[in-house]
Amino acid sequence: MNITSEETNQRILLVDDSADSLRLLQVTLRLKGYNVTIAHNGTEALVQIAESPPNLVLLDVVMPDMDGYEVTRQIKHNSNLPFIPILLVTGYEKSSVVKGLDAGADEFIRKPIDKEELLARVRALLRLKHSMDEQFFLNQRREDFVTRLTHDMRTPLIAADQFLNLLQRGVFGNTLSTMRESLEQMAQSNQTLLSMVDTLLEVYQYEAGGKTLDFFVVDLWELCQQVVQELMPLANVKQLSLKAVLAEGTEASLFKVRGDRLELRRLLTNLVGNAIRFSDVGSVKVRLNSTVQGVTIEVQDTGIGMSQEEQLLLFDRFRQGNHQRRGNGLGLYLSRQIVEAHQGNISVSSTVGKGSIFTVYLPVYSPDC
Repeated sequence: MNITSEETNQRILLVDDSADSLRLLQVTLRLKGYNVTIAHNGTEALVQIAESPPNLVLLDVVMPDMDGYEVTRQIKHNSNLPFIPILLVTGYEKSSVVKGLDAGADEFIRKPIDKEELLARVRALLRLKHSMDEQFFLNQRREDFVTRLTHDMRTPLIAADQFLNLLQRGVFGNTLSTMRESLEQMAQSNQTLLSMVDTLLEVYQYEAGGKTLDFFVVDLWELCQQVVQELMPLANVKQLSLKAVLAEGTEASLFKVRGDRLELRRLLTNLVGNAIRFSDVGSVKVRLNSTVQGVTIEVQDTGIGMSQEEQLLLFDRFRQGNHQRRGNGLGLYLSRQIVEAHQGNISVSSTVGKGSIFTVYLPVYSPDC
């Protein structure tokens, strides 16, 4: 009999109130080199799992005090535990496979147990455990890498931004006129890179579930007006008309939502900024409308537009447009994350050469909620 080191490192917890069943399973698995521990009831099993999570749980369904379904639910709902595959074991034909799987079990096997089937299911679940652990490890490494990378990049970028600002102000002496344009381009490029790094950090915080939002009542009409005023200089440079308007028949008091003001500001700034960026002539308009269910924000431009193919993938991660002015593929992805975090949705309609309309829907604020 060949026992691999991988098998000896796999700890399996057997949970059954029957001593005979435990003995049979224990012998079968130990002969294959698995490290086996036992628990005689659900409560004892949960204590052992909390103290030292096993690689796999073989769990009898019918036990006194706490059945296998309840043990399964408590294991799967404990966010402090890693992924632990559960193989439910039953000797009753009427036991519900559906009930077991709904509780969170990963596999189901009936008594009398066929040894070869048992070992095959054990191997399959341990492979699943290995795969899930590896994926979790890689995700952790990726998040650590991105966080460290962006932090290490932000520090010199902020320092460079401050230094360039001092140069432009003439703190170190008068700047030659021939250098001023170059300094301005350097400062703009540095700001662009800093903005990209900040966006990347925001995206990974949302993806990792580590983004904390502070929800308060937000006046969308006031916020839209502020964003328009802030971005007006960019529109003026391109001689674009930029304004925020209310839909006909609506009042400013209708546009209150419950949300994170900073994130909603980031959303609007990104959408309006994109509209200005991709428009060379004409206008950019932010229109607010009210419905029974919520409010909509339309950001309409007269820019280059996009094809149907581009629209289908526009909000995907790192998805860039085909135009030479395309961005890093994160801005609209982040916009979707923000909208969905507010229980809303975002969509786009566009025609090549005629412009685009981005529509954001957000639930209306209710004082009774």
